[in-house]
Amino acid sequence: MSYLIKPHTAEFKMGISDPAQFEEWLSNHPDIIGVSFVGRSNVGKSSIINALFGSKTARVSKTPGRTREINIFEFELGLNGKKCDLPKFFLIDLPGYGHAEVSKEMSKNWDQLMGSFFSHLSAGMLLVNLQDARHPNQESDKGFHKFLKTFTRNAILVFNKMDKLKTQKERAELEKLKPALSKEYKWIRQMYFASAETKKGLPQVEEAIVAHLLEELEIRKTDRVELDDDEA
Repeated sequence: MSYLIKPHTAEFKMGISDPAQFEEWLSNHPDIIGVSFVGRSNVGKSSIINALFGSKTARVSKTPGRTREINIFEFELGLNGKKCDLPKFFLIDLPGYGHAEVSKEMSKNWDQLMGSFFSHLSAGMLLVNLQDARHPNQESDKGFHKFLKTFTRNAILVFNKMDKLKTQKERAELEKLKPALSKEYKWIRQMYFASAETKKGLPQVEEAIVAHLLEELEIRKTDRVELDDDEA
């Protein structure tokens, strides 16, 4: 059996820019299972989401850094290309970080939104952090991970725009960076090299996302069985 993200099933639910409203939404959805995407502005986050979930799922902004909302979707998995009886999962598109032209007020709101997100979010959510393969581990990326390390989260790191690395030397230098990043980012489960443009590496990213979703479903199933046994 092969579960995959069912293309074009991601349904937009709402966009939230107010931290208080987001905290309320999270309190009403305490045990959600899904995947969230975050990265430096102009890293190609929307393009990666569209490549994984279907074109036009995420809006590709012509002005990087201007999207300040948390966009929430629901999506489905398919089994061997067909509809299956698994519940729907959540896809959360987080606003980008590290854009120089963003005002202090917008930056403060981002801090508050992210604080709400990581403080209240279900452990069933996988975080996908995107970085630019040409410019990995920028100061803004380091700042985000410094912020992130105070929270315990399942997370993977995806280097996008691998197609922009034209020489073997460039690719080898990025590969050599992995051990140092693994040591620096201890909470990262795995790292992937990918391209939204060519789709190379995306099957491995999709496999990691699907494995997480199924693993969380199994954990919930086990917890329910143990709870029923305790009540019996």
